[in-house]
Amino acid sequence: MTKINERPGKRVSDGSQISHRNHQYSWQVQDAPTEIVSPQRRRHSRRAHSRSHGVAGNARLTGTTAAILLVLLAAEGFTILQIRPLLKEHIFIGMLLVPPVALKIGTTFYRFARYYLNDPSYRKKGPPPVVLRMLGPALVVVTVVLFATGIALLYVRGSMLQTLLFLHKASFVLWFGVMAIHVLGHIGDTAKLAPRDFLRRTRRKVSGAGARNIALVTTLAIGALLGLALISRTQWFLFNFSGGH
Repeated sequence: MTKINERPGKRVSDGSQISHRNHQYSWQVQDAPTEIVSPQRRRHSRRAHSRSHGVAGNARLTGTTAAILLVLLAAEGFTILQIRPLLKEHIFIGMLLVPPVALKIGTTFYRFARYYLNDPSYRKKGPPPVVLRMLGPALVVVTVVLFATGIALLYVRGSMLQTLLFLHKASFVLWFGVMAIHVLGHIGDTAKLAPRDFLRRTRRKVSGAGARNIALVTTLAIGALLGLALISRTQWFLFNFSGGH
């Protein structure tokens, strides 16, 4: 029969070791109460996680829309170089731009609204630089005037046609200057954010990529339909612009 010495830490003949102190510690660890997370804390954690994804999702949608707009605006600028022979293309691309422009204004306005309503996640992200914040409202105004006068030109005649044409050209000059500063201020973020919903390694890091892509495709589809619908006004505009001859 093996003799057991019960002194703590003493080895016995069969190689085992009995330690009241270790046994007591093990018992305390096993019986230590686990932290109970309240439902309110879980809901708060989920809301914080959702808000952080909302900020990142908004940034991605804004960046991707901006990249698409840059491509379309470059194509629209090319038609200006030969506006008469490329008037149909100018009108089509101009109408194709309208829904993405509205989407870009919407996502930017949403970010500003959430920031100034003291949403914690948007406050944490912070606002754009002061200069870009000051130019933002001006850019929206001249953009609306530019597109509104362009569309109106397809429906008016006489002296109103000349007035709107002047406003359209003047608003383009203002828009180009403000837009150049805006693009230079955001080109880095746009290049970084635009591809993230399309790359496998970054797509799933922020939920809602599918919905954002659907929103982009939908705006482009609506724009294409508007462009096709208004191309037929090209000859009407040229007829009135030439004085009805």
